[in-house]
Amino acid sequence: MDDTPHSQQLALFLASTAHDMKNSISVLSGTLERLLDGASPETEQAYPQMAQMLYQTRRLNDNLMQLLALYKRVGQPEYPFDVQPIAAGELAEQVAALSRVLLQARGIGFEVEVDPELIWHLDEDLIVGVVSHAVNNAVNYTRDRVRLALRQEGELLEIRVEDNGDGYPQALLDAGSAALSGVASGVNFQTNSAGLGLYFAREVARMHRHRGRTGSVHLENGGQLGGGCFVLTLP
Repeated sequence: MDDTPHSQQLALFLASTAHDMKNSISVLSGTLERLLDGASPETEQAYPQMAQMLYQTRRLNDNLMQLLALYKRVGQPEYPFDVQPIAAGELAEQVAALSRVLLQARGIGFEVEVDPELIWHLDEDLIVGVVSHAVNNAVNYTRDRVRLALRQEGELLEIRVEDNGDGYPQALLDAGSAALSGVASGVNFQTNSAGLGLYFAREVARMHRHRGRTGSVHLENGGQLGGGCFVLTLP
């Protein structure tokens, strides 16, 4: 018996549930951001714990975003892939706004380098989600600075998230290579959240195609700050 309609209903139910969970976590994250925004380590004894709670809620939100991105990837009409022209400066402002309180709570400086006249065609929600997730990951590796840079390289848009930490450990670079090469079996999704995040970032990047080119993601060490670098390129 063909169970395709049942499978489609189950997939839609899971996606709707993920959306509902994401909305609830967004409310919790927003509440924590408001509490942190009006406090400081000097005035609030639980400030460090609140900052950690915000970081964890952002991680949960990112994971749900990644699940929904995969749902889009398989072509579900209820969650269409929506490519629209967007100013690179506006994209950077959205990422900065989403990350501002967490970065401030951790005492991390945030630098943005972008051509204000640069406009690119992309799925705004998906790309903001991927780049914000990269910034959140950089919080774990940086000493005290994170840099977001958007620039045109030939016919590609290059988006870089860099930090001034010690760089990505080799194990993470290896896990990233497995996830980005599509070798899902080479990534333990139960223990390697970074590999999972990179796998979804790769899927989002590959959804962006133009004139025979496809988006891509890779990790490296170095960059202008000398630490880890997350690099997303879009055609």
